[in-house]
Amino acid sequence: MKKSRGLAVAAGVGIGAGALALAYASLYERNQYTLRHFAVPVLPAASEPVRVLHISDLHMTPGQYRKQHWVASLAALDPDLVLLTGDNLGHPEALDSVERSLTPLFNAPGAFVFGSNDYYGPVPKNPFTYFNPNREHKYGEALPVEDLRRVLTSGGWFDLNNKSADARIAGLQMHLAGVDDPHFDYDDYSAVAGPVPSDADVSIGLTHSPEPRVLDDFAADGYDFAAAGHTHGGQVCVPGYGALVTNCGIDRNRVKGLNGWGDMWMHVSAGLGTSPYAPVRFACAPEASLLTFVPREM
Repeated sequence: MKKSRGLAVAAGVGIGAGALALAYASLYERNQYTLRHFAVPVLPAASEPVRVLHISDLHMTPGQYRKQHWVASLAALDPDLVLLTGDNLGHPEALDSVERSLTPLFNAPGAFVFGSNDYYGPVPKNPFTYFNPNREHKYGEALPVEDLRRVLTSGGWFDLNNKSADARIAGLQMHLAGVDDPHFDYDDYSAVAGPVPSDADVSIGLTHSPEPRVLDDFAADGYDFAAAGHTHGGQVCVPGYGALVTNCGIDRNRVKGLNGWGDMWMHVSAGLGTSPYAPVRFACAPEASLLTFVPREM
């Protein structure tokens, strides 16, 4: 009898702890927007630092006013360049919300690529399917991707979906290239393939999903830096262990943050949103990152 009573108490404690963790993850942590800071040594010697703001995975839905205000407030950082790595839309009627969030940042040069949740809306999923890398993709409702493209290009930002661009930014000659969403096999690296131009002071590659095949190509062509999102940093992590899954081909140890990839630096953003069908984050707060590019010698 005592053993049964002890098991019941333990089960009750476990259920209570689980309920508290779920409440924390869904009501608190997923709204604790955080700005990360990294120094990235990719510039020529004696160059002045360049402030690069990396935003990813907004997954915006109507009514997320706190997120909109926080993203818009990032304009106060006065970035020299903004990088947007996809999955902006979480609902067919969220375009206006995304536009309100990003318009203050159009004062700075920017570049973007799309993710799957710019083309198709989220769908309900069994979370355990994320442990199966070969699962079949599910396509939700079509999203206004071309309207989103018009908003971003009208703001003066470069569309790098299987495209490249060269620009003078912050006094430096920059070469920018990107691929469309690799998670849905929309990427076509051949459209931007080739060695980085010899006159580029710094070269930047963009991809939504940090798939090794894409990162390998950027590194082989001599890029200094690549930016990606998609992983949500694991979204639900275990303290002391980290992400359980990455939702792509990258390893768990590089699921978020600044890391090396061959001779190239790479930053994977844990992003700012979640699917509306899985509105939780645990030990992985939503984030944007301010990357300070500094001379390589540093």
